[in-house]
Amino acid sequence: MTFCLFRIQSFPKLWKSNSYLPLGPRHSYLCLFMADSCGIRKQPRWFSLKTISSQNTKATNLVANSRYLRKYNGNDNQVPSDSLHFFSAGAAKKRSQMNSQSKDHDLPPVRNTIQLPTQPLNSEEWDKLKADFKGRSFESWIISQMAHDRSPVDVAKSLLAWVAAKNNGIVAYDLLVKYLHLCVIHKQTSEVIDVYEIMKARYKILDSGGYTLLIRGLIQSDRWKEAFLLLEDLKKVMTPSRKNYDDCIQGALLHQDVNTAWNLYQELLGHNIIPMLETLKAFFDFGKDIKDDNYSNKLLDILLYLRNNQLYPGESFAHSIKTWFESVPGKQWKGQFTTIQKSGQCSGCGKTIESIQLSPEDYEFLKGRIMRDVIDGGDQYRKTTPQELKRFENFVKSCPPFDIVIDGLNVAKMFPKARESKLLLNVVSQLAKQNLRLLVLGRKHMLRKSSQWRKDEMEEVQKQARCFFADNISKDDPFLLYATLHSGNHCKFITNDLMRDHKACLPDANTQRLFFKWQQGHQLAIINGFPGSKLTFQHILSYDTVVQTTGDSWHIPYDEDLVERYSYEVPTKWLCLHRKT
Repeated sequence: MTFCLFRIQSFPKLWKSNSYLPLGPRHSYLCLFMADSCGIRKQPRWFSLKTISSQNTKATNLVANSRYLRKYNGNDNQVPSDSLHFFSAGAAKKRSQMNSQSKDHDLPPVRNTIQLPTQPLNSEEWDKLKADFKGRSFESWIISQMAHDRSPVDVAKSLLAWVAAKNNGIVAYDLLVKYLHLCVIHKQTSEVIDVYEIMKARYKILDSGGYTLLIRGLIQSDRWKEAFLLLEDLKKVMTPSRKNYDDCIQGALLHQDVNTAWNLYQELLGHNIIPMLETLKAFFDFGKDIKDDNYSNKLLDILLYLRNNQLYPGESFAHSIKTWFESVPGKQWKGQFTTIQKSGQCSGCGKTIESIQLSPEDYEFLKGRIMRDVIDGGDQYRKTTPQELKRFENFVKSCPPFDIVIDGLNVAKMFPKARESKLLLNVVSQLAKQNLRLLVLGRKHMLRKSSQWRKDEMEEVQKQARCFFADNISKDDPFLLYATLHSGNHCKFITNDLMRDHKACLPDANTQRLFFKWQQGHQLAIINGFPGSKLTFQHILSYDTVVQTTGDSWHIPYDEDLVERYSYEVPTKWLCLHRKT
């Protein structure tokens, strides 16, 4: 899509300024003709553009007895002890940092050393700057850099005027969009409105990027209601993004249009779109000045939405929630930021947080779903045959329920400096001494003698635990899940695999949340199992990290600003809210 510029004198001004590049003896405007290359409309599209100015249980007891790491001298592979559990926010990053090995890093890309202008340039100056550029598209590159570095708007104006003069009046569409982006960044609403006027006059439909920029720019102006009209136009061709809704909702609240804000929020949820946390925070920030029970109930519904979707507010959002609760007249709410003890007791108010264990009904529901969607079919991540799976099912059914199921290959590779069969034997031996009924899952190649797999050590493993060795091409995880769930809610499993692929196979968000909850309460992660040292595990959470209430209290886990949390981790900091008595 390109813009062809022709000199005319009758179109309204898009950029109001004095002539900057001399296009002729008379004062003139530039009209942009956009050639339609996206197939939306057939007729020509016009803009006007003025030239620029020059200014600018057992298994449970096992975990309880193995919560703290005892140092093993000489082992540089072990993880230091702290209060983090396997799914704690920031734990994965710490593991990655400690396990990182020296790697050859790619050389950084060669960067252009051109310095961005800070003032508008004339034609000769732009020519010289382009001559110094080493790359394919100087114009696209430099306006992208301007947008990235938030360059002054008038510098970008001079660039587009130079491009038009040098290209027979043609300015590429992406240059104009990036200019509009720069205007939005600088909140130059008058510039945005001028662009909008021309677009409105000449276009029936815009691309999604144009709608997004115009909505964001207009919502801050005194013509903010027209952003809602653009949102309606966008709905005719696609479902608006959650950012589109966020801009409109925040704009409505900014201009005190509360009903429109709530209507847009309900519409957003109706599309099954997860709202931005900034959107939800805006409702709480606005609510500090609202003394209305209906509004308060809607905010409480937002907290329940966070719970049901296992969403966690950021630190700033948590402060907004605290401020709103404490501002509610007559309720005497008091908030504090705190942590939860390993016992599941709130360090702030002493209340006990909800258990991580599934109810019998939820457990049976999850078990059925995993059996059907992950193990029996639909799991594109497993590599096994129906015959082998049937052989394993018959094997498990012939055994008493297990206390712990071990991913043998995963455990054997946890400490690279140790021989794999020796490491596996060390883990199995220490667990067997506690009279735990064990199942070790492995591959058939583990039974073949090699430098990593000694036959006598594997024979000893088979004496102390029941073992099932699948074909070498098979995936262990479905077997592990089947055996653990079949053994009952008391059974734990040992692996460092996060099971994200199998979680993704589950059909809906609610089932995935139940799976993650079950996983947190049943997965044992070895901190230290190096041969010759005491086997220790990271502790398993006893409580569920989710927004929860008892009516006279709320407990809300939140993300700290400086802690990087991966999607399979949960926060460790909490907002505790309770009514003063």
